[in-house]
Amino acid sequence: MGEEDKNGFPEGAKGGKYIRGAMNAAGGLVPFAGGIISAAAGAWGEHEQERANAFFRHWIDMLRAEMGEKEKTILEIMQRLDLHDEAIASRIQSPEFQSLLRKSFRDWAGADSEDKRSLVRNLLANAASSTVCSDDVVRLFMDWIKNFSELHLAVIGKVYNKNGITRAEIWNALGRAPVREDSPEADLFKLLIRDLSTGGIIRQNREVDNMGNFIRNPSRPRGVSSGGSNLLKSAFDHNESYQLTALGDQFVHYAMTDIPIKIEYQANEFSEEVK
Repeated sequence: MGEEDKNGFPEGAKGGKYIRGAMNAAGGLVPFAGGIISAAAGAWGEHEQERANAFFRHWIDMLRAEMGEKEKTILEIMQRLDLHDEAIASRIQSPEFQSLLRKSFRDWAGADSEDKRSLVRNLLANAASSTVCSDDVVRLFMDWIKNFSELHLAVIGKVYNKNGITRAEIWNALGRAPVREDSPEADLFKLLIRDLSTGGIIRQNREVDNMGNFIRNPSRPRGVSSGGSNLLKSAFDHNESYQLTALGDQFVHYAMTDIPIKIEYQANEFSEEVK
């Protein structure tokens, strides 16, 4: 009988049977992939054992790291909540909040950096302690965190920091050097602005009346360009200014604003309690 290695993975001939059994079991749990997984398990021979062991070892290490990040996030959320508040205590046990937790962890692949993990933590902590945003809006914010790059998020921060900022000012605030209008960097920046504009996060500054209705800008006669120039508008325009939409402003307050820590804990103490 083969011995197990320090990570708990069986070596030798018997290990191949274990892994093939695990693959067959996985095939039953994942119907759409079952045929492929079962075929692979049946085709494996004992001589492929070491290669398979290495693959599963890396897979388990990845899952352990992910679970560690999720545990850390949950603990950091609990640090920021006042559980003496009956409304908060009831909220975190509600099916609605539990649904938000499940969604955030299903989307965890989107939290591909410590900064994004912090955004998820802030969002869930604020969703537990505040009712300003509906749960539908919170779910939308989760999708934004998952789908937008860190550069998208940095642009949102710059617009929040200076209401009425221009594209040129955003680019400078990001610390980027001047580039040509036909460069990949200019195309990327235009794409970022377009993503955030069409996504309902930022918009060009607009005047509103006393009832909050947007006032239409005076139309420019066809064929008349700004300043009489025959050049197209720059990706780094100095004239048109941008602001956050109401949704964009809520996103900043929910996902980019940290709640002060209310309790301190030692990780080793928590580990002892759960044993």
